[in-house]
Amino acid sequence: MRSFALSAVVLWACARPVPPAPPVPAPPAHAAAEGPQLLDGTPEIPPELAERMRQYNNVRSANVADMGPDGSLLIRTRFAETTQLHRVAAPGAARHQLTFRDEPVRGAAFTPDGGGVVYLSDVGGDEQYQLWRLDRATGRTTQLTQPGTRNSGPSFSHDGQRMAFTSNARNGKDSDVWLADGVTPDSRRLLTETQGLWWLTGWAPDDSALLAVEYISRNVSHLWTLDAETGQTARLSAEDAGASHLSAAWGADPGTVYATSDRGGEFAQLYKVDRDSGDWTPLTPDLAWDVGGLTRAPDGSRLAFSTNEGGRSALYLLDPATDAISKVEALPQGVLRGMTFSDDGGTLALSLATATSPTDAWTLDVASGALTRWTESEVGGLDVGTFIEPTLVHYPSFDGLEIPAFWYDAPGEGPHPVVVFIHGGPEGQSRPSFSSLTQYLLLESGFSVVVPNVRGSAGYGKSWLKLDNAEKREDSVKDIGALLDWIAQEPSLDADRVAVSGGSYGGYMVLATLTLFPDRVRAGVDNVGIANFVTFLENTKEYRRDLRRVEYGDERDPQMR
Repeated sequence: MRSFALSAVVLWACARPVPPAPPVPAPPAHAAAEGPQLLDGTPEIPPELAERMRQYNNVRSANVADMGPDGSLLIRTRFAETTQLHRVAAPGAARHQLTFRDEPVRGAAFTPDGGGVVYLSDVGGDEQYQLWRLDRATGRTTQLTQPGTRNSGPSFSHDGQRMAFTSNARNGKDSDVWLADGVTPDSRRLLTETQGLWWLTGWAPDDSALLAVEYISRNVSHLWTLDAETGQTARLSAEDAGASHLSAAWGADPGTVYATSDRGGEFAQLYKVDRDSGDWTPLTPDLAWDVGGLTRAPDGSRLAFSTNEGGRSALYLLDPATDAISKVEALPQGVLRGMTFSDDGGTLALSLATATSPTDAWTLDVASGALTRWTESEVGGLDVGTFIEPTLVHYPSFDGLEIPAFWYDAPGEGPHPVVVFIHGGPEGQSRPSFSSLTQYLLLESGFSVVVPNVRGSAGYGKSWLKLDNAEKREDSVKDIGALLDWIAQEPSLDADRVAVSGGSYGGYMVLATLTLFPDRVRAGVDNVGIANFVTFLENTKEYRRDLRRVEYGDERDPQMR
């Protein structure tokens, strides 16, 4: 319904003159925001608009979750109301549905023997993600984690006997590391107690240890090893509070780790870490973009990583025997969503989206460099040849900072009304992946769409990421004001018909834009946005409160409050 609501509001507000509103009487003192609400002066959604939008709303995608021992792919896709797990045996083969939950399925993995699937899903949209095991032989599902807790994972040992995951079951706040057999719920045991948010990145080649990331903020995170028997922790990253370490993978032996870190500059680079000496050797000093998405072949023969180059993805392979790095030239311009190797490291499965095609499952033959598309997601019967690519532009903000934005220009003569989409996060990033709503606005309604990455967005260096923290919060809103200035200078865009839309933190940006620039914006759509940072911080879940204080400011400080 979000797409229908957005279209109704934006079409009404931007596509026609707005007459003066009659005076609205004040509500009685006892009025409460309960029961049915009335919209006054808002037109009914035309049936033909709803019917056409239904096609765009039913565009599907396919995301790779794992590759099985038999070479089949486990994907997440939606054929009914929610995203569920499917198995695809070969390129172009049918998608066989495995899960049938009311709630969407998140991360998932085959068990090492291929006989089961362990996946994450919540209950009733409560975001308390549980681990569930599907037995492929019987079709029966078992809940492996404690109800009412928030969990992540799974990560299986190479011998298939243990499953590691993180859970806040101990106190509802901190994400400790737990072990289980991945079959029965009563097998779980607490491996080590932690504080804050942690996640796991894999088992050592001999299953003696685990790699874990301790997340403090988007700018600060630490890398640890955990003894798989005792739970004893050892910190791999330096005692430097100003560095981020978000991806890591084991090398061919337990003494070597590959990790990403921005310890040496603005961007996260790939390092080789010697556990004995503590030496960190940079491997990608010439790549002036963030390195991420690091993944390791189960047999240790190959690593893959991606770079975020102005929003678009590039893919690289690394040979651990020589540390030689090669770029995969066949990758289309788009955004990688995730990667996983076959057991022998000969095939890399990946999820790839472009601005003109939904996310689909692909595989890369490591030896030949050939890419093969496994799925071709449905696009509601639409003509994919008409979909529009964006142009990357930069516009100056109030202090001279150049703000990047993706501009989707509507076909035909302008000036076109404009919809500005503002991402959430706030340390998120808008990237040129497929959006059926964007294509609908462009092709069916004649709107141009502009998607900025204001200061504080990820992907442009750690200094950029900090430019909106705490008392600098409204500087990012001023970046939207500067965007309105830029729109006014573009002959093909209509500065008198601009709408802004965003969700979560992007919803806050919408409300702030309407507050600071009320005479320059025709409409705003706030989807679950933050209207008051104090009440947000006082009422958000305990596990995320300190993480958000780093970004938004600490409401306990009187001046900040």
